[in-house]
Parts: sequence; C-alpha cells; structure tokens
Amino acid sequence: MYKTPLREFQAGKARVYVHKTGQDSGEAAAFTAAAIFRNTLLKRGSARIIVGTGNSQLEMIHALVATPDVDWKRIEVFHMDEYLGMSEEHPASFHRWLKTQLVDVVHPGKVNFMNGDASDLSAECERYAALLHSAPVDLCFIGFGENGHIAFNDPGVADFDDPLAVKRVTMDERCRLQQVGEGHFPTLDDMPKEALTLTCPELFRAEHWICTVPELRKAEAVRNALTGPVTEACPSSLARTHPAAAVYLDADSASLLP
Repeated sequence: MYKTPLREFQAGKARVYVHKTGQDSGEAAAFTAAAIFRNTLLKRGSARIIVGTGNSQLEMIHALVATPDVDWKRIEVFHMDEYLGMSEEHPASFHRWLKTQLVDVVHPGKVNFMNGDASDLSAECERYAALLHSAPVDLCFIGFGENGHIAFNDPGVADFDDPLAVKRVTMDERCRLQQVGEGHFPTLDDMPKEALTLTCPELFRAEHWICTVPELRKAEAVRNALTGPVTEACPSSLARTHPAAAVYLDADSASLLP
C-alpha cells in the first residue's frame, strides 16, 4: 500500500498528488495503474498501454512490475518514442529500456517496438500508427521533460492538433542536454538530433494518463505545466485538459508550485 500524499489538488481536469519522495510517488502511481489494469481486464478481457521510457519512470516501473495480481499476459505494450538511426542494442535505446525494465521482467502478452533504425521511416511511422489505431489505448504513462516536452514533442514541434499519430522530429538543445545530463550519452555530439515520436493527439487518445514527474530539475516544467497557460510552448500543460489524468510529484518537483 502506498503512503498518503503530502497534498493533493486539482489542476484543470488533472488530479495532482505530491509525495515526499520519488519512490513514494512512483509507488502511488503504480498502485493507481494496477487498479486501472484490473478494472480494464475485468471489463474487456485485455488492456493496451503506452509506456514512457526514461529516468523519471524508473521508480514507478519498479513498483509496478512488483505489484501482485496483474495479469500481464493480457496486456499489450507500446513505447512512445525512439532515437533516429539507433539500433535496439544501443544502451540508450528506448527499445532496450522497455525490454530491460518491463518486458523481460513481466513478459506481457504482446509488445510493439518502434524501429528508429528502419530503412523507410515514413513507412515505420505508418506501421506503428496502424498498430496503435487497431483498438483503444487504455493507459499512457507520461513524464514531463525539463523543457516541458511529452514524448519527444518539444516546444517548437508539438502540435495539439497534429494530423499525424507518429512523426519524425528534431529535438531541441535543452531536450538533448537533458538526455546527456541523465547519463545516456557522454556528450551532446554523441546524441542523435532526431527521433520518432507519438504526437500529442495520439498520446491524448489514451483513456487514462498517469504522469510521474519527480526530481528538482523538473520543478520549472511542473510549475509551467500545472499553473501556466495550456500551450504548445509547454506541451505537458496538455495534462490539464485530459479527462482522466493523474500527476504524481515528489516534494522537489513540486517545490515551485504555489
């Protein structure tokens, strides 16, 4: 059982929970996700989820895979972005993250990987979009980037009315510096400049959003997302308009909130 939050409040349509530590917020997010899984499996017999793959999601994922009574064999998994030209064997690939942190631990019934090194990237975007659209998506796990991005929808490329479901994007420098700072690449020159990503409307299509956003370096993004205007200049502000979004913060990431 997770710990009671220090505080909780409404931000637009989103419910926000502030916990003392990142571990506490991750465990709370996992508890909520497991309940959604069980309810969905009871109603429909299967569930489909999109998993954000980054450092901010680790505590939540660790708690989720340790949660009992989740029938992963009836759950289908997607990831939301991948670096362009990167093979699944690369240590920084999100394919590898998803496989290591989730797939090889709980063995979901089906996993759909995005191929950043596909020879035909337009066809790969269309292929992945068709998979996503073959049935409803029940839950999306989302983090907020330091620049406010969701997936790789950075300010400047985010489009709340994007006609595409999956697209090729150029990442901005702050986004790329975040990946270097998190230890995924030795230097900025070692990091790809482009990626494939699910678009904002495609992420929004998921019935539930669980946003796990710990650490002090995310405090500015959290403040902008939850108290600033809902705008593509801060893509994570979209959480405030989702009909079933829950945002899990720790004391550090919530430190700039009123």
